[in-house]
Amino acid sequence: MYELLKGLRVVEGSAFVAAPTCGLYLAQMGAEVIRFDNIGGGPDFRRWPLHENGASLYWEGLNKGKKSVAVDLGRPEGREIAQRLAAAPGEDGGLFVTNFPVEGFLSYEKLQALRHDLICVRVMGWADGSQGMDYTINAALGLPQMTGPVGDERPVNHVLAAWDLLTGAYCAFALVSALLARMRGQGGREIRAPLSDIGAATMANLGFAAETWLNGQQRPRMGNDVFGAFGRDFTTKDGEKLMLLAITPKQWSKALEALGIGSEVAGLEAEIGVSFADEGLRFTHRDRLYPLFERAFARKTAAELAPAFDAGGVTWGAYQPLEAALEDRRLFKDNPLFEAIQHPSGLTYPAPGAMGTIPQDRRGPVRPAPRLGEHTDEVLAEVLGLGSGEIARLHDAGVVAQA
Repeated sequence: MYELLKGLRVVEGSAFVAAPTCGLYLAQMGAEVIRFDNIGGGPDFRRWPLHENGASLYWEGLNKGKKSVAVDLGRPEGREIAQRLAAAPGEDGGLFVTNFPVEGFLSYEKLQALRHDLICVRVMGWADGSQGMDYTINAALGLPQMTGPVGDERPVNHVLAAWDLLTGAYCAFALVSALLARMRGQGGREIRAPLSDIGAATMANLGFAAETWLNGQQRPRMGNDVFGAFGRDFTTKDGEKLMLLAITPKQWSKALEALGIGSEVAGLEAEIGVSFADEGLRFTHRDRLYPLFERAFARKTAAELAPAFDAGGVTWGAYQPLEAALEDRRLFKDNPLFEAIQHPSGLTYPAPGAMGTIPQDRRGPVRPAPRLGEHTDEVLAEVLGLGSGEIARLHDAGVVAQA
């Protein structure tokens, strides 16, 4: 982690992916992130993947570096504690990340009554408050009908929670932006970030929406073809599948050179009357180009092609399972981003710190996720100023719990 946000106190009341990701990124940049959960854990505390000992690897991954408070949110006194944490005083406090509903005990109006300059970033499903999650929003956007093999009408869901992750990153950016505005005297505010709006805006930003608006129909399935450029998987002589991508003229020329098919492609250009220096034309005529590349790949093994591609600066990649990726020095093995630490489950395995590298700063050690309720007494005392007697009373009443 880094210390760019050291001194900031962010309170998180959340579950699942988007909001916890926001808190994770802020914690990895040095903020003190305090997460409150129901005693016994929220709806994501036992979420898969689970280790055989029952620990959620998912929960450990998304909550690294945070503090944990366990409180009974079903009781008025427990809800009051959550409200007071979100709106606790301090120049660097009053920052709240949540995916709780717009209305209810964590509504902005109720929290703002406790602190007028509160900043709240609220993850939502649909902008109208309807229930929605990554996979249902993705289904509504049309992407599953664009994904998958040509000629197959079944929708294909991708396994990456892309809208959750994008929303979490956007919320971290939005919170820091709102904090900068507050520091300039512009007060607090609530920022609502629905997955539906993040998804729709992204589809528009990338041209997907405009393409469909103007053409009257969405983009058809293209299998593994890269839209608008030359890119696809090809099979080598020894059966390995390699991804080749040629977007720029240099990438294209180097690929032809490495594969030894420059003259064949030049002949095709002369026949059609085009120049494949244009990436759009490479895409338009890909069905004529693919056989030339398929034959070239089939003549050589992956071990022969790899050094030729690398020597020419060709953009390519091998398909490999995660087991192999874990041994890849550029990804996991020997990557300084990762550090083997002991997690609250008692397991020891590598975990990443802040994803960005700041050459001018030292990346600090990776901090594990907390045990549920590990910091309950500390936070109640230091943030809310409660005395030991009051904290003991709350424990005795079952309102809060310590790990």
